[in-house]
Amino acid sequence: MTGMTGERVYLFDTTLRDGAQTQGVDFNTADKEAIAYELDAIGIDYVEGGWPGANPTDDSFFANPPKLTRAKMVAFGMTRRPGRSPENDPGLTGILAPDIPGVCMVGKTWDFHVDVALEIEHEENVRMISDSVAHACTRKEEVMFDAEHFFDGYKSNPEFALSCLKAALDNGARWIVLCDTNGGTLPHEIEQIVGDVIEHIPGEKLGIHAHDDTGNAIANSLAAVRAGVRQVQGTLNGLGERCGNANLIAIIPSLMLKMGYTTNVAPEDMQKLTHISRMLDERLNQAPRRGAAYVGEAAFAHKGGLHVSAVEKDPKTYEHIDPALVGNRRHIVVSDQSGRSNILARFREVGIDIDPKDKQIGRLVEIVKENEFNGYAYDGAEASFELLARRALGTVPEYFQGTNFRVIDERRWDAKNDLLTLSEATVKLRVGGTEYMTVAEGNGPVNALDAAIRKVLVDMYPSLSSLRLVDYKVRILTPGDGTRAITRVMIESADGSGHRWSTVGVSPNIIDASYNALRDSLVYKLYRDGAEEPTGA
Repeated sequence: MTGMTGERVYLFDTTLRDGAQTQGVDFNTADKEAIAYELDAIGIDYVEGGWPGANPTDDSFFANPPKLTRAKMVAFGMTRRPGRSPENDPGLTGILAPDIPGVCMVGKTWDFHVDVALEIEHEENVRMISDSVAHACTRKEEVMFDAEHFFDGYKSNPEFALSCLKAALDNGARWIVLCDTNGGTLPHEIEQIVGDVIEHIPGEKLGIHAHDDTGNAIANSLAAVRAGVRQVQGTLNGLGERCGNANLIAIIPSLMLKMGYTTNVAPEDMQKLTHISRMLDERLNQAPRRGAAYVGEAAFAHKGGLHVSAVEKDPKTYEHIDPALVGNRRHIVVSDQSGRSNILARFREVGIDIDPKDKQIGRLVEIVKENEFNGYAYDGAEASFELLARRALGTVPEYFQGTNFRVIDERRWDAKNDLLTLSEATVKLRVGGTEYMTVAEGNGPVNALDAAIRKVLVDMYPSLSSLRLVDYKVRILTPGDGTRAITRVMIESADGSGHRWSTVGVSPNIIDASYNALRDSLVYKLYRDGAEEPTGA
Protein backbone atom coordinates (compact mmCIF):
# COMPACT_ATOMS: atom_id res chain seq x y z
CA MET A 1 0.00 0.00 0.00
CA THR A 2 1.17 3.54 -0.74
CA GLY A 3 0.18 6.99 0.37
CA MET A 4 -1.46 9.89 -1.47
CA THR A 5 -4.83 8.43 -0.66
CA GLY A 6 -6.11 10.83 1.99
CA GLU A 7 -6.44 7.95 4.41
CA ARG A 8 -6.60 8.81 8.10
CA VAL A 9 -3.57 8.29 10.32
CA TYR A 10 -3.86 8.64 14.10
CA LEU A 11 -1.14 10.38 16.09
CA PHE A 12 -0.04 9.17 19.51
CA ASP A 13 2.36 11.32 21.55
CA THR A 14 4.48 9.77 24.28
CA THR A 15 6.61 12.80 25.17
CA LEU A 16 5.35 12.76 28.75
CA ARG A 17 6.18 9.07 29.23
CA ASP A 18 8.85 7.77 26.85
CA GLY A 19 10.23 11.27 26.29
CA ALA A 20 10.63 11.70 30.04
CA GLN A 21 13.15 8.83 29.97
CA THR A 22 15.59 11.06 28.08
CA GLN A 23 18.84 11.57 29.93
CA GLY A 24 18.77 15.02 31.53
CA VAL A 25 14.99 15.49 31.18
CA ASP A 26 12.99 15.82 34.37
CA PHE A 27 9.43 17.04 33.83
CA ASN A 28 7.50 18.38 36.79
CA THR A 29 3.71 18.28 36.97
CA ALA A 30 3.38 21.83 35.60
CA ASP A 31 5.58 20.90 32.63
CA LYS A 32 3.47 17.84 31.86
CA GLU A 33 0.21 19.77 32.08
CA ALA A 34 1.46 22.57 29.82
CA ILE A 35 2.81 20.15 27.20
CA ALA A 36 -0.40 18.11 27.28
CA TYR A 37 -2.47 21.21 26.53
CA GLU A 38 -0.15 22.20 23.67
CA LEU A 39 -0.51 18.71 22.16
CA ASP A 40 -4.26 18.89 22.57
CA ALA A 41 -4.36 22.27 20.84
CA ILE A 42 -2.68 21.05 17.65
CA GLY A 43 -4.90 18.00 17.24
CA ILE A 44 -2.86 15.05 18.52
CA ASP A 45 -5.24 12.08 18.92
CA TYR A 46 -3.69 10.46 22.00
CA VAL A 47 -1.51 11.92 24.76
CA GLU A 48 0.26 9.35 26.90
CA GLY A 49 0.60 11.08 30.24
CA GLY A 50 2.91 8.65 32.01
CA TRP A 51 2.81 5.56 34.18
CA PRO A 52 0.57 5.78 37.26
CA GLY A 53 2.38 4.32 40.23
CA ALA A 54 5.83 4.65 38.69
CA ASN A 55 6.82 7.91 40.41
CA PRO A 56 5.33 10.77 42.46
CA THR A 57 5.21 13.15 39.47
CA ASP A 58 3.06 10.79 37.40
CA ASP A 59 0.88 10.06 40.43
CA SER A 60 0.32 13.78 40.93
CA PHE A 61 -0.37 14.29 37.23
CA PHE A 62 -2.99 11.54 37.03
CA ALA A 63 -4.62 12.54 40.31
CA ASN A 64 -5.97 15.58 38.46
CA PRO A 65 -5.34 15.00 34.75
CA PRO A 66 -5.72 17.86 32.26
CA LYS A 67 -9.16 18.23 30.71
CA LEU A 68 -8.33 17.75 27.06
CA THR A 69 -10.86 18.65 24.37
CA ARG A 70 -9.41 17.07 21.20
CA ALA A 71 -7.04 14.40 22.44
CA LYS A 72 -7.63 11.33 24.58
CA MET A 73 -5.45 10.96 27.65
CA VAL A 74 -3.79 7.56 27.96
CA ALA A 75 -2.00 5.89 30.87
CA PHE A 76 0.85 3.46 30.33
CA GLY A 77 1.62 0.30 32.26
CA MET A 78 2.21 -3.42 32.16
CA THR A 79 -0.04 -6.39 31.70
CA ARG A 80 -0.72 -8.50 34.77
CA ARG A 81 2.19 -10.29 36.37
CA PRO A 82 2.63 -14.07 36.12
CA GLY A 83 0.52 -16.03 38.57
CA ARG A 84 -1.94 -13.19 39.30
CA SER A 85 -5.41 -12.48 38.05
CA PRO A 86 -5.93 -9.08 36.45
CA GLU A 87 -8.38 -8.14 39.20
CA ASN A 88 -5.77 -8.82 41.90
CA ASP A 89 -2.71 -7.30 40.26
CA PRO A 90 -1.82 -4.00 41.99
CA GLY A 91 0.12 -2.67 39.02
CA LEU A 92 -2.70 -3.27 36.55
CA THR A 93 -5.25 -1.88 38.99
CA GLY A 94 -3.14 1.26 39.34
CA ILE A 95 -2.96 2.07 35.65
CA LEU A 96 -6.71 1.56 35.27
CA ALA A 97 -7.56 3.83 38.21
CA PRO A 98 -7.17 7.35 36.70
CA ASP A 99 -10.30 8.98 35.33
CA ILE A 100 -9.14 9.01 31.71
CA PRO A 101 -10.44 7.26 28.58
CA GLY A 102 -7.44 5.18 27.50
CA VAL A 103 -4.75 2.78 28.60
CA CYS A 104 -1.73 1.36 26.77
CA MET A 105 -0.38 -1.89 28.22
CA VAL A 106 3.03 -3.24 27.35
CA GLY A 107 3.68 -6.96 27.03
CA LYS A 108 6.41 -9.25 25.73
CA THR A 109 6.32 -10.53 22.14
CA TRP A 110 9.94 -11.71 21.82
CA ASP A 111 10.39 -15.31 22.93
CA PHE A 112 13.92 -14.49 24.06
CA HIS A 113 12.55 -12.01 26.63
CA VAL A 114 9.87 -14.45 27.79
CA ASP A 115 12.51 -17.13 28.33
CA VAL A 116 15.24 -14.98 29.86
CA ALA A 117 13.61 -11.95 31.48
CA LEU A 118 10.28 -13.39 32.64
CA GLU A 119 11.28 -17.06 32.86
CA ILE A 120 7.72 -18.24 32.17
CA GLU A 121 6.04 -20.51 29.65
CA HIS A 122 5.09 -18.98 26.33
CA GLU A 123 1.46 -19.90 26.90
CA GLU A 124 1.40 -17.98 30.18
CA ASN A 125 2.73 -14.88 28.44
CA VAL A 126 -0.10 -15.10 25.91
CA ARG A 127 -2.64 -15.53 28.74
CA MET A 128 -1.22 -12.49 30.51
CA ILE A 129 -1.97 -10.43 27.41
CA SER A 130 -5.43 -11.92 26.89
CA ASP A 131 -6.51 -11.53 30.50
CA SER A 132 -5.17 -8.00 30.89
CA VAL A 133 -6.69 -6.65 27.69
CA ALA A 134 -10.06 -8.27 28.39
CA HIS A 135 -10.13 -6.84 31.91
CA ALA A 136 -9.04 -3.37 30.79
CA CYS A 137 -11.79 -3.31 28.16
CA THR A 138 -14.36 -3.44 30.95
CA ARG A 139 -12.87 -0.30 32.50
CA LYS A 140 -11.67 1.91 29.65
CA GLU A 141 -13.01 3.42 26.45
CA GLU A 142 -9.90 2.44 24.47
CA VAL A 143 -7.34 -0.23 25.22
CA MET A 144 -4.03 -0.53 23.38
CA PHE A 145 -1.47 -3.27 23.47
CA ASP A 146 2.17 -2.21 23.18
CA ALA A 147 3.93 -5.17 21.56
CA GLU A 148 7.38 -4.76 23.09
CA HIS A 149 10.37 -5.85 20.95
CA PHE A 150 7.95 -6.99 18.27
CA PHE A 151 10.29 -6.77 15.28
CA ASP A 152 13.10 -8.62 17.07
CA GLY A 153 10.50 -11.12 18.24
CA TYR A 154 9.10 -11.61 14.75
CA LYS A 155 12.56 -12.23 13.33
CA SER A 156 13.19 -14.81 16.07
CA ASN A 157 9.83 -16.59 16.22
CA PRO A 158 7.12 -15.14 13.98
CA GLU A 159 4.46 -17.64 15.08
CA PHE A 160 4.84 -16.73 18.76
CA ALA A 161 5.04 -12.98 18.10
CA LEU A 162 1.84 -13.10 16.05
CA SER A 163 0.07 -15.16 18.71
CA CYS A 164 0.71 -12.34 21.20
CA LEU A 165 -0.83 -9.81 18.83
CA LYS A 166 -3.87 -12.00 18.16
CA ALA A 167 -4.40 -12.45 21.90
CA ALA A 168 -4.74 -8.69 22.27
CA LEU A 169 -6.91 -8.33 19.17
CA ASP A 170 -9.29 -11.15 20.08
CA ASN A 171 -9.86 -9.69 23.55
CA GLY A 172 -10.87 -6.23 22.41
CA ALA A 173 -7.75 -4.12 21.90
CA ARG A 174 -8.48 -1.05 19.76
CA TRP A 175 -4.83 -0.69 18.77
CA ILE A 176 -1.94 -3.12 18.61
CA VAL A 177 1.31 -1.19 18.47
CA LEU A 178 4.34 -2.80 16.85
CA CYS A 179 7.41 -1.64 18.78
CA ASP A 180 10.98 -1.49 17.55
CA THR A 181 12.05 -1.24 21.19
CA ASN A 182 15.80 -1.62 20.65
CA GLY A 183 15.68 0.60 17.57
CA GLY A 184 17.79 -1.73 15.44
CA THR A 185 15.36 -2.48 12.62
CA LEU A 186 15.81 -0.84 9.20
CA PRO A 187 13.07 0.64 6.97
CA HIS A 188 13.00 -2.17 4.43
CA GLU A 189 12.60 -4.70 7.27
CA ILE A 190 9.79 -2.65 8.82
CA GLU A 191 7.86 -2.49 5.59
CA GLN A 192 8.29 -6.21 4.91
CA ILE A 193 7.31 -7.35 8.42
CA VAL A 194 4.33 -5.00 8.66
CA GLY A 195 3.20 -6.34 5.29
CA ASP A 196 3.30 -9.86 6.74
CA VAL A 197 1.39 -8.83 9.89
CA ILE A 198 -1.38 -7.15 7.91
CA GLU A 199 -2.25 -10.51 6.39
CA HIS A 200 -3.40 -11.48 9.90
CA ILE A 201 -4.44 -8.18 11.54
CA PRO A 202 -6.11 -5.23 9.78
CA GLY A 203 -3.94 -2.16 9.29
CA GLU A 204 -6.56 0.08 10.89
CA LYS A 205 -5.82 -1.79 14.14
CA LEU A 206 -2.04 -1.43 13.95
CA GLY A 207 0.39 1.21 15.17
CA ILE A 208 4.16 1.76 15.00
CA HIS A 209 6.48 2.76 17.84
CA ALA A 210 10.04 3.35 16.60
CA HIS A 211 13.27 4.23 18.38
CA ASP A 212 16.14 6.04 16.72
CA ASP A 213 19.15 3.88 17.51
CA THR A 214 20.08 3.59 13.82
CA GLY A 215 18.89 7.11 12.97
CA ASN A 216 15.89 5.63 11.16
CA ALA A 217 12.97 6.18 13.57
CA ILE A 218 11.18 8.65 11.27
CA ALA A 219 11.91 6.57 8.16
CA ASN A 220 10.73 3.42 9.96
CA SER A 221 7.50 5.11 11.02
CA LEU A 222 6.75 6.31 7.50
CA ALA A 223 7.62 2.90 6.07
CA ALA A 224 5.17 1.28 8.49
CA VAL A 225 2.44 3.70 7.38
CA ARG A 226 3.19 2.90 3.74
CA ALA A 227 2.82 -0.76 4.61
CA GLY A 228 -0.57 -0.13 6.19
CA VAL A 229 -0.41 0.79 9.89
CA ARG A 230 -2.71 3.66 10.85
CA GLN A 231 -1.36 4.85 14.17
CA VAL A 232 2.06 6.48 14.61
CA GLN A 233 3.66 6.95 18.02
CA GLY A 234 6.42 9.42 18.71
CA THR A 235 7.60 12.36 20.77
CA LEU A 236 8.13 16.07 20.34
CA ASN A 237 11.65 16.78 19.01
CA GLY A 238 12.42 13.05 19.13
CA LEU A 239 12.89 12.88 22.90
CA GLY A 240 13.32 9.41 24.33
CA GLU A 241 15.61 6.90 25.95
CA ARG A 242 19.07 6.31 24.45
CA CYS A 243 18.94 7.86 20.95
CA GLY A 244 15.33 8.96 21.23
CA ASN A 245 11.97 8.17 19.66
CA ALA A 246 10.48 9.00 16.29
CA ASN A 247 10.09 12.77 16.04
CA LEU A 248 6.44 13.72 15.58
CA ILE A 249 7.42 17.28 14.65
CA ALA A 250 8.91 15.91 11.42
CA ILE A 251 6.49 13.01 10.96
CA ILE A 252 3.33 15.15 10.90
CA PRO A 253 4.24 17.34 7.90
CA SER A 254 5.86 14.39 6.14
CA LEU A 255 2.66 12.39 6.43
CA MET A 256 0.41 15.24 5.40
CA LEU A 257 2.42 17.31 2.93
CA LYS A 258 4.57 14.60 1.38
CA MET A 259 2.48 11.43 1.54
CA GLY A 260 -1.04 12.78 1.33
CA TYR A 261 -2.46 11.26 4.52
CA THR A 262 -4.93 13.09 6.73
CA THR A 263 -4.67 13.49 10.50
CA ASN A 264 -6.57 15.39 13.15
CA VAL A 265 -3.99 18.16 12.71
CA ALA A 266 -5.60 20.86 10.56
CA PRO A 267 -3.48 23.12 8.30
CA GLU A 268 -3.76 25.93 10.84
CA ASP A 269 -2.64 23.50 13.56
CA MET A 270 0.41 22.46 11.55
CA GLN A 271 1.47 26.10 11.55
CA LYS A 272 2.04 25.76 15.31
CA LEU A 273 4.70 23.04 14.94
CA THR A 274 7.64 25.43 15.11
CA HIS A 275 6.17 27.08 18.19
CA ILE A 276 5.55 23.81 20.04
CA SER A 277 9.01 22.49 19.17
CA ARG A 278 10.72 25.58 20.56
CA MET A 279 8.38 25.73 23.52
CA LEU A 280 9.58 22.29 24.55
CA ASP A 281 13.23 23.30 24.18
CA GLU A 282 12.67 26.30 26.39
CA ARG A 283 11.02 24.13 29.03
CA LEU A 284 14.01 21.83 28.92
CA ASN A 285 16.30 24.86 29.16
CA GLN A 286 18.18 23.92 26.02
CA ALA A 287 18.89 25.67 22.77
CA PRO A 288 16.68 24.61 19.83
CA ARG A 289 18.53 22.55 17.24
CA ARG A 290 19.17 24.92 14.35
CA GLY A 291 19.17 22.15 11.77
CA ALA A 292 15.97 20.44 12.91
CA ALA A 293 13.84 19.32 9.95
CA TYR A 294 10.94 21.66 9.13
CA VAL A 295 11.17 23.78 12.30
CA GLY A 296 14.86 24.56 12.83
CA GLU A 297 16.08 28.13 12.51
CA ALA A 298 18.30 27.00 9.65
CA ALA A 299 15.68 24.81 7.94
CA PHE A 300 14.83 27.61 5.50
CA ALA A 301 17.95 29.75 5.85
CA HIS A 302 19.82 30.91 2.76
CA LYS A 303 23.22 32.56 2.77
CA GLY A 304 24.58 34.39 -0.22
CA GLY A 305 25.47 33.37 -3.71
CA LEU A 306 23.37 31.49 -6.21
CA HIS A 307 20.97 30.11 -3.61
CA VAL A 308 19.79 33.54 -2.50
CA SER A 309 19.47 34.80 -6.04
CA ALA A 310 17.33 31.82 -6.98
CA VAL A 311 15.16 31.89 -3.85
CA GLU A 312 14.36 35.56 -4.35
CA LYS A 313 13.06 34.69 -7.80
CA ASP A 314 11.11 31.64 -6.66
CA PRO A 315 11.46 30.01 -3.19
CA LYS A 316 10.74 26.58 -4.68
CA THR A 317 14.23 26.59 -6.15
CA TYR A 318 15.75 25.77 -2.74
CA GLU A 319 12.79 25.10 -0.42
CA HIS A 320 10.91 21.83 -0.39
CA ILE A 321 7.83 23.40 1.24
CA ASP A 322 6.57 26.84 2.15
CA PRO A 323 8.00 27.39 5.67
CA ALA A 324 4.78 29.11 6.76
CA LEU A 325 3.00 25.75 6.51
CA VAL A 326 4.84 24.63 9.67
CA GLY A 327 5.03 28.03 11.34
CA ASN A 328 8.64 28.64 10.32
CA ARG A 329 10.01 31.43 8.18
CA ARG A 330 12.59 32.03 5.51
CA HIS A 331 15.84 33.61 6.60
CA ILE A 332 18.06 35.28 4.04
CA VAL A 333 21.29 36.63 5.47
CA VAL A 334 22.27 39.15 2.81
CA SER A 335 21.01 42.66 3.51
CA ASP A 336 19.25 45.02 5.84
CA GLN A 337 16.17 44.62 3.68
CA SER A 338 15.93 40.89 4.37
CA GLY A 339 16.20 41.53 8.10
CA ARG A 340 13.54 44.16 7.75
CA SER A 341 11.21 41.66 6.08
CA ASN A 342 11.71 39.12 8.82
CA ILE A 343 10.96 41.63 11.55
CA LEU A 344 7.85 42.81 9.74
CA ALA A 345 6.63 39.22 9.53
CA ARG A 346 7.15 38.80 13.26
CA PHE A 347 5.19 41.98 13.90
CA ARG A 348 2.31 40.63 11.89
CA GLU A 349 2.40 37.42 13.93
CA VAL A 350 1.70 39.34 17.14
CA GLY A 351 -1.00 41.48 15.56
CA ILE A 352 1.02 44.66 14.92
CA ASP A 353 -0.06 46.14 11.61
CA ILE A 354 2.48 48.68 10.41
CA ASP A 355 3.19 50.21 7.03
CA PRO A 356 6.44 48.70 5.67
CA LYS A 357 7.39 52.21 4.51
CA ASP A 358 7.02 53.66 8.02
CA LYS A 359 10.23 55.41 9.07
CA GLN A 360 10.08 53.68 12.46
CA ILE A 361 10.67 50.27 10.88
CA GLY A 362 14.37 50.82 10.47
CA ARG A 363 14.76 51.75 14.13
CA LEU A 364 12.71 48.74 15.21
CA VAL A 365 14.83 46.40 13.12
CA GLU A 366 18.01 47.75 14.67
CA ILE A 367 16.60 47.43 18.20
CA VAL A 368 15.64 43.79 17.64
CA LYS A 369 18.99 42.96 16.04
CA GLU A 370 20.92 44.61 18.87
CA ASN A 371 18.86 42.86 21.54
CA GLU A 372 19.23 39.45 19.94
CA PHE A 373 22.97 40.06 19.59
CA ASN A 374 23.07 40.80 23.31
CA GLY A 375 21.40 37.51 24.19
CA TYR A 376 17.67 38.08 24.01
CA ALA A 377 15.73 35.17 22.50
CA TYR A 378 12.21 36.04 21.47
CA ASP A 379 11.08 32.75 19.91
CA GLY A 380 10.27 31.42 23.35
CA ALA A 381 9.29 34.77 24.86
CA GLU A 382 6.54 36.12 22.65
CA ALA A 383 5.24 38.48 25.32
CA SER A 384 8.59 40.28 25.63
CA PHE A 385 8.85 40.57 21.85
CA GLU A 386 5.39 42.06 21.57
CA LEU A 387 6.14 44.56 24.33
CA LEU A 388 9.44 45.48 22.67
CA ALA A 389 7.66 46.30 19.42
CA ARG A 390 4.74 48.12 21.01
CA ARG A 391 7.04 50.17 23.25
CA ALA A 392 9.05 51.26 20.23
CA LEU A 393 5.79 52.34 18.61
CA GLY A 394 4.73 54.15 21.79
CA THR A 395 1.57 52.11 22.41
CA VAL A 396 2.37 50.62 25.84
CA PRO A 397 1.24 52.74 28.80
CA GLU A 398 3.76 53.34 31.56
CA TYR A 399 1.91 51.51 34.31
CA PHE A 400 4.81 51.80 36.75
CA GLN A 401 8.50 52.56 36.95
CA GLY A 402 10.96 50.62 39.02
CA THR A 403 13.31 53.25 40.36
CA ASN A 404 15.31 51.08 42.74
CA PHE A 405 15.37 47.60 44.22
CA ARG A 406 17.54 45.65 46.62
CA VAL A 407 17.54 41.94 47.43
CA ILE A 408 19.13 40.37 50.48
CA ASP A 409 19.64 36.63 50.85
CA GLU A 410 20.05 35.33 54.36
CA ARG A 411 21.38 31.92 55.27
CA ARG A 412 21.43 30.93 58.93
CA TRP A 413 21.02 28.06 61.34
CA ASP A 414 18.30 28.15 63.98
CA ALA A 415 18.46 26.93 67.58
CA LYS A 416 17.82 23.36 66.40
CA ASN A 417 20.75 23.69 63.98
CA ASP A 418 18.39 23.54 61.00
CA LEU A 419 19.46 25.54 57.96
CA LEU A 420 17.12 28.41 57.08
CA THR A 421 17.23 30.47 53.90
CA LEU A 422 15.25 33.63 53.35
CA SER A 423 15.19 36.36 50.74
CA GLU A 424 14.07 39.92 51.39
CA ALA A 425 13.36 42.44 48.63
CA THR A 426 13.05 46.21 49.01
CA VAL A 427 11.48 47.90 45.99
CA LYS A 428 10.84 51.53 45.07
CA LEU A 429 8.19 52.07 42.42
CA ARG A 430 6.75 55.20 40.86
CA VAL A 431 3.09 54.88 39.89
CA GLY A 432 1.22 57.81 38.45
CA GLY A 433 3.72 60.32 39.79
CA THR A 434 3.70 58.89 43.31
CA GLU A 435 6.65 56.96 44.69
CA TYR A 436 6.12 53.89 46.84
CA MET A 437 8.55 51.78 48.81
CA THR A 438 7.74 48.31 50.04
CA VAL A 439 9.46 45.29 51.53
CA ALA A 440 8.52 41.63 51.15
CA GLU A 441 10.02 38.24 51.93
CA GLY A 442 10.14 35.15 49.73
CA ASN A 443 11.67 31.71 49.45
CA GLY A 444 14.08 33.11 46.86
CA PRO A 445 15.10 36.47 45.41
CA VAL A 446 12.68 36.33 42.46
CA ASN A 447 9.78 35.32 44.68
CA ALA A 448 10.62 38.15 47.08
CA LEU A 449 10.85 40.67 44.21
CA ASP A 450 7.52 39.53 42.81
CA ALA A 451 5.86 39.78 46.21
CA ALA A 452 7.25 43.27 46.87
CA ILE A 453 6.23 44.67 43.47
CA ARG A 454 2.73 43.27 43.62
CA LYS A 455 2.35 44.48 47.19
CA VAL A 456 2.25 47.95 45.65
CA LEU A 457 0.50 47.25 42.37
CA VAL A 458 -2.39 44.93 43.26
CA ASP A 459 -4.39 47.68 44.96
CA MET A 460 -4.18 49.77 41.78
CA TYR A 461 -4.43 46.89 39.32
CA PRO A 462 -6.56 44.15 40.96
CA SER A 463 -6.21 41.83 37.94
CA LEU A 464 -2.58 41.18 38.95
CA SER A 465 -3.81 39.18 41.93
CA SER A 466 -4.57 36.24 39.60
CA LEU A 467 -1.09 36.24 38.03
CA ARG A 468 1.25 33.46 39.05
CA LEU A 469 4.75 32.49 38.01
CA VAL A 470 4.66 28.89 36.78
CA ASP A 471 8.21 28.42 35.54
CA TYR A 472 11.64 30.00 35.86
CA LYS A 473 14.67 29.03 33.80
CA VAL A 474 18.21 30.34 33.68
CA ARG A 475 20.71 29.92 30.86
CA ILE A 476 24.33 31.03 30.94
CA LEU A 477 25.08 32.48 27.51
CA THR A 478 28.84 33.00 27.91
CA PRO A 479 30.02 30.21 30.22
CA GLY A 480 33.66 30.92 29.41
CA ASP A 481 33.39 34.26 31.22
CA GLY A 482 32.92 32.61 34.62
CA THR A 483 31.20 34.82 37.18
CA ARG A 484 31.01 37.66 34.62
CA ALA A 485 28.92 35.53 32.25
CA ILE A 486 25.82 36.94 30.56
CA THR A 487 22.68 35.33 31.98
CA ARG A 488 19.31 34.91 30.28
CA VAL A 489 16.25 34.34 32.42
CA MET A 490 12.94 33.03 31.06
CA ILE A 491 9.80 33.37 33.14
CA GLU A 492 6.50 31.72 32.27
CA SER A 493 3.41 33.24 33.82
CA ALA A 494 -0.27 32.38 33.89
CA ASP A 495 -3.47 34.00 35.07
CA GLY A 496 -6.84 32.89 36.34
CA SER A 497 -8.28 32.54 32.82
CA GLY A 498 -5.67 29.93 31.89
CA HIS A 499 -3.71 32.23 29.58
CA ARG A 500 0.07 31.65 29.63
CA TRP A 501 2.88 33.83 28.40
CA SER A 502 6.67 33.94 28.55
CA THR A 503 9.07 36.82 29.07
CA VAL A 504 12.84 37.16 28.95
CA GLY A 505 15.51 39.23 30.68
CA VAL A 506 19.25 39.40 30.00
CA SER A 507 22.00 40.80 32.18
CA PRO A 508 25.39 39.90 33.66
CA ASN A 509 23.52 40.01 36.99
CA ILE A 510 21.02 37.14 37.42
CA ILE A 511 18.78 39.19 39.74
CA ASP A 512 18.68 42.06 37.27
CA ALA A 513 17.85 39.65 34.42
CA SER A 514 15.10 38.15 36.58
CA TYR A 515 13.69 41.60 37.37
CA ASN A 516 13.56 42.49 33.67
CA ALA A 517 11.65 39.30 32.83
CA LEU A 518 9.34 39.78 35.82
CA ARG A 519 8.61 43.39 34.90
CA ASP A 520 7.66 42.37 31.37
CA SER A 521 5.37 39.68 32.73
CA LEU A 522 3.44 42.20 34.85
CA VAL A 523 3.26 44.81 32.08
CA TYR A 524 2.08 42.25 29.52
CA LYS A 525 -0.71 41.14 31.83
CA LEU A 526 -1.84 44.74 32.33
CA TYR A 527 -1.66 45.48 28.61
CA ARG A 528 -3.72 42.41 27.70
CA ASP A 529 -6.29 43.37 30.30
CA GLY A 530 -6.60 46.86 28.80
CA ALA A 531 -5.47 48.56 32.01
CA GLU A 532 -5.19 52.34 31.84
CA GLU A 533 -2.09 54.31 32.68
CA PRO A 534 -2.46 55.88 36.13
CA THR A 535 -2.79 59.63 36.36
CA GLY A 536 -0.20 61.62 38.22
CA ALA A 537 -0.76 62.86 41.73
